[in-house]
Amino acid sequence: MRRSLWVIILLLVLVGFAGIQQYSSWSLSKPQEKSAGNSEGSVDAGSSGGQGRSAGQARGAGSRDAIPVLVAIAAQKSVPVQVRAVGNVEAYSTVSIKSQVTGVLMKAHFKEGQNVKQGQLLFTIDPRPLEATLKQAEATLARDSAQLQNAREQARRYADLVKKQYVSQEQYDKIRADADAAEAVVQADHAGVENAKVQLSYCYIYSPLDGQVGSLLVNEGNLVRVNDGTPLVVINQLTPVNVTFSVPEQNLVDIKPDEGRPEEGSLTFVDNAVDRSTGTIKLKAEFSNKERRLWPGQYINVALTLSTQADAVVIPSEAVQVGPEGQQVFVVKADKRVEVRPVTVARTNEGEAIIAKGLQPGEQVVREGQFLLGPGARVDIKKDVKDATDTTERKGEPARRGKGKGSEGGDS
Repeated sequence: MRRSLWVIILLLVLVGFAGIQQYSSWSLSKPQEKSAGNSEGSVDAGSSGGQGRSAGQARGAGSRDAIPVLVAIAAQKSVPVQVRAVGNVEAYSTVSIKSQVTGVLMKAHFKEGQNVKQGQLLFTIDPRPLEATLKQAEATLARDSAQLQNAREQARRYADLVKKQYVSQEQYDKIRADADAAEAVVQADHAGVENAKVQLSYCYIYSPLDGQVGSLLVNEGNLVRVNDGTPLVVINQLTPVNVTFSVPEQNLVDIKPDEGRPEEGSLTFVDNAVDRSTGTIKLKAEFSNKERRLWPGQYINVALTLSTQADAVVIPSEAVQVGPEGQQVFVVKADKRVEVRPVTVARTNEGEAIIAKGLQPGEQVVREGQFLLGPGARVDIKKDVKDATDTTERKGEPARRGKGKGSEGGDS
């Protein structure tokens, strides 16, 4: 009994759903018939208005055919053939300043991070012990010089006596040998004085190059020793600097200079072996770095110019699209309609695509608005807003300059 009740309820639901669907289709068909009757009855009365609306719609459709786009002209110019890599800046020269004498560090004549010149005084080490040594050497030289003078006079007198046979030849030879020995002692004393002066000069440490000092590693008042492991300070020469970078080994043939292609630019070093672990070869270039924009340890992007391709056809990179058959551009013809043309892009360089095949210099290509275009579409070339702004600014410059001149004249 209960199952029969559920079957009856299900049949009632299905019948009701079918009736609703039939009523909906009948209600939708009646307005259409009514609107059709109204249109037939108003043909004569509104014929002129209908024609006007049709013409307006036609004009609107015609105006929508011209799609606003921005274009660029394929130019022909010389472009560099480059290999790009990541480089590491190295100081041209790095000098660790160490003391050549043992003594107390009395004074550091610079501030940390300061730029120093070649020959500038950096450190003063207590010179008093070495000054005393120099004075002692000078005193010894003076004493031995006096003895040399006496030995020479005695040798001169004995030379006259031996001629007159007042003294023997043996005595004269001994006197002359003593004079020669005294002269050698004086020469050794001269060397001792020079050595004492050199040791004293080590108390004053000067910069060996132009560069920038780092942190002061030994403070004033500390005892410094000869060949101490810790340097006093490190100086990096930043003008010029070196940049080390690596490129794939397949570029070695183009980079290595030969007789048919003279070496140009700032490339200063090509390593003599390829790194097997990375498959790259190490290069080094020299940069003047006059403005000190490059810093040792900094990583930068390096572009190595291998050659210059003359008369290359270039267009903005955004003008190149990818279609079903590969890379393509929309070329604007003389009738303001576009042509879809496949192109071959050799490479890109700084936002420009170098076209190897498919374009001629002077042809216009669409660089913005391609997503609305199709083959044969009519375009309306719009002026770039940035170009218009630049033009307005350029037009306004003479007026501003003229006004400035007038005000200057009034002040005078």
